[in-house]
Amino acid sequence: MFEKILIANRGEIAVRVIRACREMGIETVAVYSTADADALHTQLADEAVCIGPPAPGESYLNPYNILSAASITGVDAIHPGYGFLSENSKFVRMCQKSNVAFIGPDADAMEKMGDKLMARKIMNEANVPVIPGSMDALKDVKDAKKIAKKVGYPVMIKAAHGGGGRGIRKVEREEDIAAAFDAAGKEAMGAFGDGTLYMEKCISDARHIEVQIICDNFGNAIHLFERECSLQRRNQKVMEEAPSVALNDKQRAEMGAAAVRAAQASGYKNAGTIEFLLDHDGSYYFMELNARVQVEHPVTEMVTDIDIVRQQIRVAAGQKLGMAQKDVRLNGHAIECRINAEDPARNFMPSVGRVSVLHFPGGPGIRFDTAMYADYKIPSNYDSMIGKLIAHAPTREMAMAKMRAALTELVVDGVDTNADFQLMLLSDPDVIAGELDTGLVARIMDR
Repeated sequence: MFEKILIANRGEIAVRVIRACREMGIETVAVYSTADADALHTQLADEAVCIGPPAPGESYLNPYNILSAASITGVDAIHPGYGFLSENSKFVRMCQKSNVAFIGPDADAMEKMGDKLMARKIMNEANVPVIPGSMDALKDVKDAKKIAKKVGYPVMIKAAHGGGGRGIRKVEREEDIAAAFDAAGKEAMGAFGDGTLYMEKCISDARHIEVQIICDNFGNAIHLFERECSLQRRNQKVMEEAPSVALNDKQRAEMGAAAVRAAQASGYKNAGTIEFLLDHDGSYYFMELNARVQVEHPVTEMVTDIDIVRQQIRVAAGQKLGMAQKDVRLNGHAIECRINAEDPARNFMPSVGRVSVLHFPGGPGIRFDTAMYADYKIPSNYDSMIGKLIAHAPTREMAMAKMRAALTELVVDGVDTNADFQLMLLSDPDVIAGELDTGLVARIMDR
């Protein structure tokens, strides 16, 4: 087992990893920008090293500064969390050359699955359903129009090397292809340094279902069932739950098995997530593999009682999973609300400032993952998510009631949050009924 791990991240996920390491008896090193000098993760870790100014490119996205901190502190592994360098294969190779273990998949698997076109081909060969569309990169607008005509409108033009909802354009008509092709390509180039695009049939009003998988280095692979991630705003997840009410036991087992095949076909090791679209007729299609721990991993932990971060660390250290698929059981229902420092009344404008009063909800089945504390100053340089509120109960109805109660108890004074917006979603008849799809939040906001 590792003796000392550096967490190459910030905020709640850095705190989450530090806590897992502490339980395992592993020393930790936090890295921080000057904007995060007083952040909670720097206070909880055994050591903390400043790696640069507030701009992510000069700190959390700077692999040289992070590896310098790793060398100075003598760590034997790096946990990347999510975002930042977590899916950067070049950073993985740099860690390997520096004799520091990367807690995640190897660079080859990451590159295979990070290339959305290659991933589609691998899934197709592994008999995992993929969304109808192009199997090669779009050459130009003419090529895009040809494929769109073949699969039928509407279509999605997507970045081949992207994620996070960027470099994506929905196209309803042929006359809009050129503008969408240009816009998606420019956004992809700016965000990911690669403007390669491909096309998929737009599966309208589908559900976004993802399956958590864990694979060790000895050929063992299991899934931890699915998460329902259909409640999204502008391609960004807002609320997640596990399991999905859309699946019966047979569908759940089938989709889980497909996720395991997907992971094994790509040579994937460690924890990851296979994302699917679920159509109204029960058909499901592979979208992508997220080669990291997900923001929403707590709902899976709550319903399976399996610590995913601990498993990540164990697998990266060369240990076997220690469990088989038959050992994984579903227990109840869990819901997660992402708490963001933003003002929904002002088009979700980010809110920054000092947290003057803070109260976390509690009680049986309530978990709040955050890096906030009273008098904490929320910086303006990073993502607006400041916490994740999770409720677990025997049934979905009870979990939703518990979540509503918890949201009314949450107090974060000094900045605006989206807690009331989350309450509004939980009061919507479609959400209550479990009639979810990726366009529902937009429709609710238009009512």
